[in-house]
Amino acid sequence: QVQLVESGGGLVQTGGSLRLSCVASGRTFSSYTMGWFRQAPGKERKFVGSISWRVGYTYYADSVKGRFTISRDNAKNTVYLQMNSLKPEDTAIYYCAASERMIAVKTYEYDYWGQGTQVTVSS
Repeated sequence: QVQLVESGGGLVQTGGSLRLSCVASGRTFSSYTMGWFRQAPGKERKFVGSISWRVGYTYYADSVKGRFTISRDNAKNTVYLQMNSLKPEDTAIYYCAASERMIAVKTYEYDYWGQGTQVTVSS
């Protein structure tokens, strides 16, 4: 089992920045691909980006490329989502997730989920 806890959400103006954190506990963190997803009200949960733990490969949704960056700190069992140049359409609940797959971009490819953290971008 892996437990995931996100933090760092909040209210920010258009063009601003936020950094989300996700702390993992339980099984060996280094063996999981970590992903970020987001879900806006009334919409399906969508892939934001992921980082392959073993070699650090990162993947991003087209909508966030060049603005968001995923990184990780193995020693702290933590993955980060740095969000810059935020837009109102980035408003959503952001979820951290863990997958046993080397590459994972679909919700069903993830085995563990955090509770989510709200990000609101005002115009």
